Amino acid sequence: MKRIYYVTSIIDSAEKITEDLHKEGISDWNFHVLSKDKEGLYSHHVNSARYWQERDIVHSALRGVIVGGLVGLVAGFLINLASGYPALSLPLMFLIGALFGTWLGGILGQAHESYKIARFHKDIEAGKYLIMVDVHKDEEAKIKTVMKRHHPEAKMSGEGTTLINPFKGHMGAPIDVK
Repeated sequence: MKRIYYVTSIIDSAEKITEDLHKEGISDWNFHVLSKDKEGLYSHHVNSARYWQERDIVHSALRGVIVGGLVGLVAGFLINLASGYPALSLPLMFLIGALFGTWLGGILGQAHESYKIARFHKDIEAGKYLIMVDVHKDEEAKIKTVMKRHHPEAKMSGEGTTLINPFKGHMGAPIDVK
């Protein structure tokens, strides 16, 4: 799916956008609003972003499974060379490494903002509302038309995908938000 990002500075606008997206058949599963004002989103019945959309948990876990699995394969290969148990050492060490890497990556990802929303960091910190709308190709033009016609106050701020690419984004270092 494609994700379209809009930014607005008015909570009432986010609420009205929510209503209009519902009228267009977009369910709460396909759009989320991210803001520092969590209580405002709740009181205005606006579907807020999930914790895993705000933090880099899934992205870092995917990286962890790759790195952990590779380390596990190397360890399994070394154990195989030393002991001669090829049937068990490679898959077992791969599994242990992948599981540990996934767990550690997920834990570390909680400490970082999602690489997908890092470009909106200044807007969110300034109290604005980031609206993330996930659409199929055939719905994209309709949603963009509704937003342009009925919500000119909501600035279209980018496009992306809902897929998480472990090879994109920052490598766990603090995000530069200049």
